[in-house]
Amino acid sequence: MSNSMLVQQILEQVNEALLTVNERFAPIQKVEDFTDSPTGKEKLDAICMQLIAIGESLKKIDKLTDRTLLSQFPEVDWTGAKGVRDIIAHHYFEIDADDIFEICSVHVVPMQKTVVKMIEQVRNDS
Repeated sequence: MSNSMLVQQILEQVNEALLTVNERFAPIQKVEDFTDSPTGKEKLDAICMQLIAIGESLKKIDKLTDRTLLSQFPEVDWTGAKGVRDIIAHHYFEIDADDIFEICSVHVVPMQKTVVKMIEQVRNDS
């Protein structure tokens, strides 16, 4: 499989993960919806797992593209997205539900729209 095809496949996985985060976040109206019930805590855990997968995938894309693809789309804070992965994976008990709420309510949809553009670009460049 060529790097281009692999990058496209990874971007499609990132897109699916972002859609999943958005779907899981849909019933969450305030931070306390994450913290005040077992169901909310499960949603927080599930969303965090997807954010880890997204961050790891972005690191792979950077490696496969010699750090050139993500930089073409500066409207997204890619460094921050990769950093969230590190924080969740290595400091899980220090996760701030407020931060995850902000990520989901402010950053997920714009990132997902950008990833769709990236998929199209990679597909057209192949």
